[in-house]
Amino acid sequence: MTPVVLQNGAGTETGAGGGGAIARFLTNNGVPYAESLGSAIAFVVALLIVYLIGRLVVIPLLDRVMDARGLEVHARKPLRKLMLAITVFVGIAVAFGFAGYGDFLQSLATVAAAATLAIGFAMQNVIANFVAGIFIFTDKPFRIGDWIEWDGNSGIVEDISFRVTRVRTFDNELLTVPNSQLTDDVIKNPVAKKQLRLQVPFGISYDDDIERANEIILEEAHAHPDILEDPAPSVRLTELGDSSVVLKSRVWIDDPSRSDFVKTRGEYVTAVKERFDAEDINIPYPNRTLGGSLDVSGVTAETVVDD
Repeated sequence: MTPVVLQNGAGTETGAGGGGAIARFLTNNGVPYAESLGSAIAFVVALLIVYLIGRLVVIPLLDRVMDARGLEVHARKPLRKLMLAITVFVGIAVAFGFAGYGDFLQSLATVAAAATLAIGFAMQNVIANFVAGIFIFTDKPFRIGDWIEWDGNSGIVEDISFRVTRVRTFDNELLTVPNSQLTDDVIKNPVAKKQLRLQVPFGISYDDDIERANEIILEEAHAHPDILEDPAPSVRLTELGDSSVVLKSRVWIDDPSRSDFVKTRGEYVTAVKERFDAEDINIPYPNRTLGGSLDVSGVTAETVVDD
């Protein structure tokens, strides 16, 4: 920018751009430290103007573009945050020049070159989480509002940023999870495909009618309003256990949430159990036989205990 020469009775001062003009005005009014104060005021004014333009013009324009492209909520938040960061960066660069502090990019490059090694070591985790956040944004393994499970944890995704993801557990606890943990581990998203299959095992005794038990399980599945007819419910004998015959029911529910899954499963199991009771089909307890011997006063007695 073109230097501005300021003169007064005490001597000559040199400023630049808006900072120089403000400094000249302050000098003419007898304000002490006019050059430094003028540059600082010019810096703040320029930064504020650019920031307001960004918030009032650029961000609303970005929102309209995202609306037109039909972007989802999980994509909008990171883009808005990124655009706001770019606005602040541009504002600082413009303010540097307007205040006469010199070339901001050149100054930034000098500082960055000197601090690269230290920052690299100090921010390894931050950089890893940032890169992981970009992968989550592009790969879309889950979205805001999805129910996910990972490493023994589960909950509903409330927010996705470039560094962390916030998940509300089903006990109403808020987990702040580093993004790298979610990209390095196996993530289960039960609701990603809009339909969820429930597998519900029912054990009946060896004396009960298997065909009748199958009919009851299917009848209750068809009777439940939240269980889909297509894909159709099915039942298979999957195991001959020590004390029971295991019939596994497979049913589907549509567009589930965690609460829908638990509610539907509970109602379905309850209905089948009530039908089994009404038709005298037993759900047996495990039976165990313990054998051994007991020696009392030289007399050996065989002992068998049924549980």
